[in-house]
Amino acid sequence: MDPYRPYRDRRQEEEDNASGAGGARSRPSYQRDFERFERGLRALQIEFEKFFNGALPQPPEDHRQRLADELRRLRNLPQMSSADSFRLGGLEARFNTYNELFNRRIRDQEEGRSQAAARSAPAAPRFDPEAGVTVRDRIDPEAVEALFAGLCRGADPPRFDLDTFGRFLEKQLDQIRTKTGGAAVQFRVEREGSQVRLKAKPIRD
Repeated sequence: MDPYRPYRDRRQEEEDNASGAGGARSRPSYQRDFERFERGLRALQIEFEKFFNGALPQPPEDHRQRLADELRRLRNLPQMSSADSFRLGGLEARFNTYNELFNRRIRDQEEGRSQAAARSAPAAPRFDPEAGVTVRDRIDPEAVEALFAGLCRGADPPRFDLDTFGRFLEKQLDQIRTKTGGAAVQFRVEREGSQVRLKAKPIRD
């Protein structure tokens, strides 16, 4: 299946929608545009994970550029409702967050850190989302990023951005500590087949 075909077909679809109802004019609905962009974003996440795992020889830059171009088009859509503007803002935040993560991981590969780690097998990474990240007071930003990256490796990547995820973790931390009286909370990304889920449990000293 061609992942870019929806972008090429969208103009014809918009013309068909405009010609319906006897040509009557009303506030347009852009839900299909947003759904297409969201599908494209999920496909991009999967392609990048394939690249980082060695299944693709090159990063999917063409796909990323097409999404960037599509995002610019969506920003210029006319007569957008407040609900549409809110949804577009969320999609743009997710795209920017994933871009930042992808760029950082690509830089790591280009600088040879990933290859050196594989050859020398030094100490484990600072934060391992599958082994669990224990938090006592405030969550380290690198821990948030590690847990978020772990969730992105599932078949159905998260629909929220990194900042939203960080606020969610802080809220969960406060709620669990208040409820259990525990000094710390462990967050862990658990894999179940092709799906991944975030688990949290109190840790008592």
